[in-house]
Amino acid sequence: MNYCSACGSSEISLKIPEGDNRERYVCKNCGTIHYSNPNVVVGTIPYYENKILLCQRGIEPRYGLWTLPAGFLENGESLNDGAKRETKEETRADVEMGMIYSIFNIPQINQIYVIHLAKLKDLSFGSTSESLDVKLFSKNEIPYQELAFPFVSKTIDYFFDDFESKEFRLRVEDIIRK
Repeated sequence: MNYCSACGSSEISLKIPEGDNRERYVCKNCGTIHYSNPNVVVGTIPYYENKILLCQRGIEPRYGLWTLPAGFLENGESLNDGAKRETKEETRADVEMGMIYSIFNIPQINQIYVIHLAKLKDLSFGSTSESLDVKLFSKNEIPYQELAFPFVSKTIDYFFDDFESKEFRLRVEDIIRK
């Protein structure tokens, strides 16, 4: 942090404020404490019958690799609304939102991923400015070597296991990379 967003001062230091237990950026001029908290990423695992919808990333990071539609939650959005918006932005698909299906804590990059089950309302989907391609994949067609992020393969595996058993349940786990 180079400047205080409250007063514009460049006199910012990293210290533990009185009564706190973590280092924070603090403005020496006005005393504002600048908290830095994790980002929430929301998305869906859109499905139709026994297939899931993946999008090929048209943006960095991981340009050209396949992923579930997901992105950062915006201020003023619920988890559900953000996930539905991201799905529409990346795949043009209309979905019927289901339960929160997986939550991944990724502390080393300060992110939390919340993925919902989402049933495709119809087969109207396609690429957007954020995706090069959008396709439905059955279990044996998943391009595992071309998946963009660890949460994607984990969520896909959970989905197909649960689809076979017809028992969908919430999964919560940490993804730790050193």
